[in-house]
Amino acid sequence: MKFTLTWLKDHLDTTASVDEIAEALTDLGLEVEAVSNPADMLSGFRLGHVESAEKHPDADRLRVCQVRTADGMSQIICGAPNARAGITVVVASPGSYVPGIDTTIQVGKIRGIESHGMMASERELELSEEHDGIIELASGEVGQSFADWLAQNDPAKVDPVIEIAITPNRPDALGVRGIARDLAARGLGTLKPAPEPRIAQEGPAGLDVTIGEDAREGCPLFAGRVIRGVTNGPSPEWLQSRLRAIGLRPISALVDITNFFTFDRNRPLHVFDMAHVKGDLGIGLSSGGETIEALDEKSYTLAPGMMVIRDDAGPQSIAGIMGGAATGVSEGTTDVFLESAWWDPVSIARTGRALKLNSDARYRFERGVDPEFTLPGLDLAAAMILDLCGGTASELVQAGEVPQTARSYPLDTGRVQSLVGMEIAPERQHAALEALGFTIDGDMVQVPSWRPDVQGSADLVEEVARIASLTRLEGRPLERARAGVSAPVLTAAQKREQMARRTVAALGYNECVTYSFVDAASAELFGGGEPARRLENPISRELGHMRPHLLPGLLQAAARNQARGAGDLALFEVGPVFSGGEPGEQQVQIAGLLCGRTGPKDVHGAARAVDIYDAKADAEAVLAAIGAPAKMQIMRGGEGWWHPGRHGILCLGPKKRLAVFGELHPAVLRQMGIKGSAVAFVVSPEEVPAPRNQSATRPALVLGDLQAVERDFAFVVDDRVEALTLVNAAAGADKALIEEVRVFDEFVGGVLGEGRKSLAITVRLQPREDTLTEAQIEAVSGKIVEKVTKATGGTLRG
Repeated sequence: MKFTLTWLKDHLDTTASVDEIAEALTDLGLEVEAVSNPADMLSGFRLGHVESAEKHPDADRLRVCQVRTADGMSQIICGAPNARAGITVVVASPGSYVPGIDTTIQVGKIRGIESHGMMASERELELSEEHDGIIELASGEVGQSFADWLAQNDPAKVDPVIEIAITPNRPDALGVRGIARDLAARGLGTLKPAPEPRIAQEGPAGLDVTIGEDAREGCPLFAGRVIRGVTNGPSPEWLQSRLRAIGLRPISALVDITNFFTFDRNRPLHVFDMAHVKGDLGIGLSSGGETIEALDEKSYTLAPGMMVIRDDAGPQSIAGIMGGAATGVSEGTTDVFLESAWWDPVSIARTGRALKLNSDARYRFERGVDPEFTLPGLDLAAAMILDLCGGTASELVQAGEVPQTARSYPLDTGRVQSLVGMEIAPERQHAALEALGFTIDGDMVQVPSWRPDVQGSADLVEEVARIASLTRLEGRPLERARAGVSAPVLTAAQKREQMARRTVAALGYNECVTYSFVDAASAELFGGGEPARRLENPISRELGHMRPHLLPGLLQAAARNQARGAGDLALFEVGPVFSGGEPGEQQVQIAGLLCGRTGPKDVHGAARAVDIYDAKADAEAVLAAIGAPAKMQIMRGGEGWWHPGRHGILCLGPKKRLAVFGELHPAVLRQMGIKGSAVAFVVSPEEVPAPRNQSATRPALVLGDLQAVERDFAFVVDDRVEALTLVNAAAGADKALIEEVRVFDEFVGGVLGEGRKSLAITVRLQPREDTLTEAQIEAVSGKIVEKVTKATGGTLRG
């Protein structure tokens, strides 16, 4: 966004310098990117007086001029038709850089005669496009700086230009008045009252405007006036100077006026030549395939749904972005329709991106212009057209209404201290907001229509702090910590997740962080894939469903590693999984995956293929780390992605499942691209009961000083009997005395016969008060045999 100092002063009564204004703008959040002062570029040029001008002996169009300069008489050869004696000119002495021709002047010979400098034209000094002759000044002293002369006689030519960067949330700063409003609120001047246009309406417009039902969301308001009898000549010099200063080329008065209001008040407008408009004008959506030649002399093919302004002949403007060449104004235009509308920012952005068409209008509409200024902006532009081009204005024609943007939020003046760290008196806060155009009624603040970025009370605090200047923030040391123990920061669930991560990593696993989304096939394979967990707008086709389980992501990671030659893998992840699409339908899982072998090949045979017992041991280690009870049941009945005969469920009962471990189903592994077999475990930390003792201290260590006794038993049972059933039965014979029961041998078939097996266990007895007698040991042994026989139907092996 560019503007000149004089332009700014049309809205701001200020005596601040350019440097002060630039510093304040950057501090207000409107970062100044550049300040260009034409006076600096022109400071090396001085005034001279042509004493004589004789025809060059070897060139009819050249004159040999004797020019009186600050350094005395200089001979300068000039080819301008107005080079003559008696005029005051602008002299570029040898060594001066001339920007318009990108040349540094040197002493040289032209057709054999020396020339010591040059007399400049306006285009050579980049003051205008005028180059038919050299500059002639009506006043001035020889040797006077040309920049000083312009500052006194034509200040617009040396008007400083300020360029600022506009963030997307500040569309109001895309107009000079919005910038002036911020500076006035900061205290760098007073905002001048906005002009109120007065238009003498003469008769009806002679055409109607409509908004199609399909376009009302994209254009809630469309209005305009017909102005008849205009003269579309060049715009006045003040207007041309301002447009040139910000990089725009003056075209004609009508076009220059619309460009002026685009930058002056952030109100893009468009004028149609009524001689080329067929019938009425309407807003509608393109059906697709229509073409329009725009004002940039390029042809665009419209896609379905793009908004256009059309007449009976077809589309005449790409709505809110660029007008069409067919109805554009020219020097012969006498009757125009001046249009002003409010366009939906999303619709404008979508169309502009699709067509790859940029314009100043699109840049503003897609960020949001002031909807309540739609009609006042139309009348201000119409008044300027009547003033500069003449003519008469018709009555207003209008379709739709101004969209409602009124909203208000409570202002808590104490939040500035808590949110920003600044102490600002309530009356100063109110004054800052009122200077920015906010209306205050008690504790409620009404947001002005030109500030779409203010969407809550916190934004009001930000505005107060911005005007007060964040440079006032002072660094302060933190308060001393209060005496005593601080309250815990992590929740119990977070502590469990943290402990689980450390434990699994210590077991030799590498942590993975995968997406919370998987493809549809993987989701269906692990119990998901239904519409409730499908994403409406996924980041890719492979991530279209919320993951029902952690294993799909781990298996995909393992497959990628195997494809790169890494066969022995130990991967784990801790993260959420989703049982549905509603809030709260998610749980945390801890999953580990093992593929390949337990270690590298070894001459001593230490490496072996991972098996179900590796997964079981790791699952038990994680459960122990997060506080699960030591005694758990192992059951079958896992989901279909587990091997039906090689998995187990660690639980505290049929409905309290803490973890699942085992081999994954070969069909699942093939579908996921895994080579060989794989084992895994999945822990559900939310199912682990919270410890009864909430104290952070450990219980007292109890050591027995009496000799433990171990006895071995071998039972012949049916080969379908699970070892755990036998172990649990033996352990239940005397819970106070039996410390541990473990299986140390298994023998199947042979002399035992078909369908029979032998399980050998060791039972460790730990006395608490007295050393065990032989009778006590025998009594416990008898109970063990009785319990195991009853639970398994087996017999003690002789």
